[in-house]
Amino acid sequence: MAKRALLLINRQARRGRDLFAQSVDLLNHAGFEILTLPMQNRQDASSYILQQRALLDLVVVGGGDGTLNTIVDALVEARLPLGILPLGTANDLARTLGIPNSLPEACRTIAEGHLQSIDLGLVNGKFYFNVASVGLSVTITQQLSRALKRRLGALAYAWTALKVLSRTRPFAATIWVDGVSISVNTIQIAVGNGRYYGGGMSVAHDAAIDDERLDLYSLEIQHGWQIIPLLWRLPKGQQGLLPWVRTLQGREIRMDTPHPHLINTDGEITGSTPATFRVVPRALEVYAPRPAAIPDGVSTPQEPPPP
Repeated sequence: MAKRALLLINRQARRGRDLFAQSVDLLNHAGFEILTLPMQNRQDASSYILQQRALLDLVVVGGGDGTLNTIVDALVEARLPLGILPLGTANDLARTLGIPNSLPEACRTIAEGHLQSIDLGLVNGKFYFNVASVGLSVTITQQLSRALKRRLGALAYAWTALKVLSRTRPFAATIWVDGVSISVNTIQIAVGNGRYYGGGMSVAHDAAIDDERLDLYSLEIQHGWQIIPLLWRLPKGQQGLLPWVRTLQGREIRMDTPHPHLINTDGEITGSTPATFRVVPRALEVYAPRPAAIPDGVSTPQEPPPP
């Protein structure tokens, strides 16, 4: 029997509106029975997944990381595997998993049927795939317009970051890892579960989405010139080499601030501090290329530390 797949396409995603019909045709041709839900309201998709879970074998999502973040809690509750069509702006989860950007190749990845068990991050009861952060990234998310993402693609993140940096002020926070508390004065704290975020930046040089750990960095910048080497190091996950960037690892991390600060998970504002971050190992199955075919991402040998 053909597997029954619920296809959720975010028509506001960078390529979602134009590729909706082609996605249906490709998946039908691959042998799937398709139920479609053109997403006008992303919140409704989670309810639909839970309502229809007994009739489904998998959920295929066409969109970016924000769309995936919206339905991840429903996927975990429904215990349904996820297929990804990277039709959004950054597509950082797809990049982490080695899923091709080409729509036919992404559909072929789902049809080949290889399932990868991945970890999820959990902050204050909300699951996330890539990164949860406090500080600068929240301001970037609030300032990042849909029109700019359509026009510039992933470069929109860097452009917006440069605009808001001059207005960003440090905030105080206390971090607890493994029972040890650390006080910091920072412009951003990021807690990563996966490898990539923000259009291709790396959480850490050896981060993976199945390593059962969280990777934290804190940008403790005091002078404007410190941004310049940071821009060079962040894409490679080497920010920890800079003395004004603190890096920590753990399975559970707590954070508190004197005043509530908003939390950004995978590009969506979903909560506020105080916060408890946990890694949930093997929480979800995702259709991904077989490990031997992945040049960089999950289930690969860890890279040596950078020189």
